[in-house]
Amino acid sequence: METLNEHIAVNPSDGLKVRGFFRVQIEDEQFGTVGDTGWRENVITNLGFLNIVNQLGTSLTGSKHSHLALGSGGAPATNATTLAGEVEVRAALTAASSGSTALQCTATFASAASFVTNTQNISNIGMFGTSAGGTLLSGNTYASSSCATNQAVNATYTWTFA
Repeated sequence: METLNEHIAVNPSDGLKVRGFFRVQIEDEQFGTVGDTGWRENVITNLGFLNIVNQLGTSLTGSKHSHLALGSGGAPATNATTLAGEVEVRAALTAASSGSTALQCTATFASAASFVTNTQNISNIGMFGTSAGGTLLSGNTYASSSCATNQAVNATYTWTFA
């Protein structure tokens, strides 16, 4: 599986751009990692860009990215405000700088938190500024994976500024 830096190196771009990437892994207590999307590029919504600009500007009025959500729907459009098929519980982000041009966030959807109440096929991920409700800031879809109630999901979400 390629690293994020390898993925970016083979997908160069000109000019200053904000790019987002995510990785979702399903962990089973007995079998370890049973699902892995690999690094996938995401869609940053119009409101996501607006909030990035607000956070970088002097007003600091934008929504801070604080939670990830999983769902069973497809990829969001750039004007999307919700995540299709969102599961019941969002996971709080832990954010850290990943070099001078990236922000890397991680979150765990723990089976003990009952983020799914029955086995579901999860196929999309989204970043929000609140633990419930709010507006979708970025997200994308991936190959559907079955997630049971006794499994946890680890997610890594990275935004690069290059």
